[in-house]
Amino acid sequence: MTDERNIIVIGGGIIGASIAWHLVTAGAKVRLIAEKTGGVATPTSFAWINASWGNPEPYYRLRTRSMAEWTRLAAEVPGVNLAWSGGLCWDLPRDELLTYVREHARWGYDVRQISAEEAASIEPAIRDLPDLALHVRDEGSAEPVAATLALIESARAKGLEVLEGVTVAGLRATSGKITAVRTADGILAADAVVVASGVNTPVLAATLGIEVPIEAPPGLIVHSKPAPKMLNGLVIAPELHVRQTHEGRIIAGSDFGGSDPGGDPEGTARDLFAKLRTFLKGGEKLEMDFHTLGYRPTPKDGYPILGSADGVDGLYLAVTHSGVTLAPAIGRFATQEILTGEPEPLLAPYRLSRFA
Repeated sequence: MTDERNIIVIGGGIIGASIAWHLVTAGAKVRLIAEKTGGVATPTSFAWINASWGNPEPYYRLRTRSMAEWTRLAAEVPGVNLAWSGGLCWDLPRDELLTYVREHARWGYDVRQISAEEAASIEPAIRDLPDLALHVRDEGSAEPVAATLALIESARAKGLEVLEGVTVAGLRATSGKITAVRTADGILAADAVVVASGVNTPVLAATLGIEVPIEAPPGLIVHSKPAPKMLNGLVIAPELHVRQTHEGRIIAGSDFGGSDPGGDPEGTARDLFAKLRTFLKGGEKLEMDFHTLGYRPTPKDGYPILGSADGVDGLYLAVTHSGVTLAPAIGRFATQEILTGEPEPLLAPYRLSRFA
């Protein structure tokens, strides 16, 4: 397929990179505008790839489809390294854990109850394990910045033009059709624009009179210095979500979105790291390296906003808190919708129009 339209993708994080890669791979002419390649929210992500508890079935279906798309993408793009390491979970009350395992197992998720003894065989470095935990074999993680940069570099080799260090000030439309992106350096003509700029999405959409209702709660994650292997997979425990990165760092937040930093982020980071050290056998040897503080672009009902914006032809919005899990599916489906006009049924519940 060859598409002669001039398409601009705004946003250098995992969502923008995935959309740009899929568009270029499909034969489109694309420019990616990024204040910073690698993104702003992406580097602060816990990067858990999952379809875990708390999701209605339509959202579960989108998430599991995207988990499958991650496997495809990793096979096609060098440097998109995944760890399908499995997840150990007990961060809900017992009755909710049992509801979660029954419901998701019925939907086809590979989740099962395990005893403390089996949990200890999976994660022997954890000090205190509960009598009841759940294990999901097929959950995993990505190193989000590395994956984002790998997508961008692969797309460059296919013809993507990257404008880095460019600040987008607004969008322009004429007679209900997108015509240009206004940057600090000048005007860039466009036949189609994808806004995947996280917490800045409402600001840009507002320049066309479009309201995008999102919140941006902060999340703090601590990172240890690289350490010998301690964890085999993801650990989703009450008030402590933990994993070990490809380079050996132990990272943790009070949930997968990170800890509430309160009024003293440095103090919150120290307290959280102290909890991490007592959580793991040998944890007293861990040394804290740094913490990240990110602002999660979260639509007000908690679910993604994906698709064309009513009233402005050529404008496509892509904003979600679950950026790492959903990036491959969003890239694939956004490309389908932009280039062919064929709507993707899995995205039907997530249009901006639901907030009208």
